Amino acid sequence: MFDALDSLTQRVAPTDARWTLRAVDESTETLTVRQDIAEAPQRSRETGVMVSVARAGGLGHAATADLSESGLADVFERAGRMAQAVAGRMVFDPAELPAVTAKGRYEGVVQRPLQAMGLGERLALLREVCAQAGGDSRIVDRQASLLTVQFEQLLLTSDGGRSEQRWCQTMPHVQATAHVAGVTQTRSSAGQYNGWCQQGGLEVLERARFATEGARVAAEAIELAMAPPCPGGTMDVLLMPDQMMLQIHESIGHPLELDRILGDERNFAGTSFVTLDMFGHYAYGSELLNVSYDPTRPEQIASFGFDDEGEPAQRRLLIENGILKRPLGGAVSLARARTRRPDLEGVATARASSWNRAPIDRMSNLNIEPGDASLDAMIASIELGVMMRTNVSWSIDDSRNKFQFGCEAGRMIRRGKLAERVRDPSYRGISATFWRSLAMVGDASTFEVMGTPYCGKGEPSQVIRVGHASPACKFERVAVVGATS
Repeated sequence: MFDALDSLTQRVAPTDARWTLRAVDESTETLTVRQDIAEAPQRSRETGVMVSVARAGGLGHAATADLSESGLADVFERAGRMAQAVAGRMVFDPAELPAVTAKGRYEGVVQRPLQAMGLGERLALLREVCAQAGGDSRIVDRQASLLTVQFEQLLLTSDGGRSEQRWCQTMPHVQATAHVAGVTQTRSSAGQYNGWCQQGGLEVLERARFATEGARVAAEAIELAMAPPCPGGTMDVLLMPDQMMLQIHESIGHPLELDRILGDERNFAGTSFVTLDMFGHYAYGSELLNVSYDPTRPEQIASFGFDDEGEPAQRRLLIENGILKRPLGGAVSLARARTRRPDLEGVATARASSWNRAPIDRMSNLNIEPGDASLDAMIASIELGVMMRTNVSWSIDDSRNKFQFGCEAGRMIRRGKLAERVRDPSYRGISATFWRSLAMVGDASTFEVMGTPYCGKGEPSQVIRVGHASPACKFERVAVVGATS
């Protein structure tokens, strides 16, 4: 796709400034069958480049969809003007940013390409899964969908860096809504916002057990509509991976974004309770908490070889044995932070949502490392508690500290055994203390790789895909919010 960009860029790029050029080609397809009726396929393709120019103490960005020589010359000229306009007004000198010299190629693993199944076959599969969720008059709505993304990126730098990356991302989804005796409940395969999303092709559908999910989801929706409301009170909570995903995302991921910590980013629920002086000693959680930034897991949706500033990506622990070690900050934010914390370490996770957005500090793959507890052992350890699955709602304050999260499905635990199903379970806490109540971490048998395609941040808005993997986790003495009947 970008074969001519190398030579064109070298002809028009400035010789008196440092620069990067990031070219993106992204194709998206969404297929949906609802109530056994196929909706019109939605397809889109976006191609363009983002240029950054550092000159005379300023840093400027500009973008274009015109990949001709004149289009590239114009975008470099506009980025250069922007750099001159902000020169002397930045809180750090862009000339101090490390040279981006990395070269390499990253190719996402695809075992069975999506193209091996034609459009008609894919729609037939969706109809079959959707039909599985039918057959009972108590199911009032049902749908099956498949979102796929093909992504190619090239990054060139004035320092001699050159990285090429390709991904295929597959996101299946099943959802059913039941209505029984005035109560309506919705159950989904992994969250109502495509919580099951991975890199790969048709093999992702197999890992998600997509072909048989319709019947399970519908049956559980009916059970929930017939279940009593979740009781409230202080008790233990066992969060399964599809709820841990949201817990990680909102109360670890966003608070650790370095631009929020620095006060630059205040959109979408504000700043962060984390401060620069916490790194290296702050007890973010119990000693069982180990959180990794891991771009190396092949099937996880945000795995890559280089971030969008061209820095090589490597696995790092952000929280180790409960102690806060590193923020989620790219080269630009890290340069700012090091004027106050010279010893601060970052990770290569500056990302942009599209060709017309500049990279900012983002989550990528943010995971909780498995522990050594089996699911049976965690259940047996609970005298009174609730097992909660699958996020459905979230609320968090503007410092990413106090929160209340709701789940689709609950199951009471009484005297060490699973008991009745309950509906509308939710819980609340404070990030700064909730993670310290982590009492057991599930082993590898409870570990699941999930994520979200809809993480929003920034102004102008950027929505990206983020991976989260986690085992089941037990938290003690949690405030469970009772549901109304």
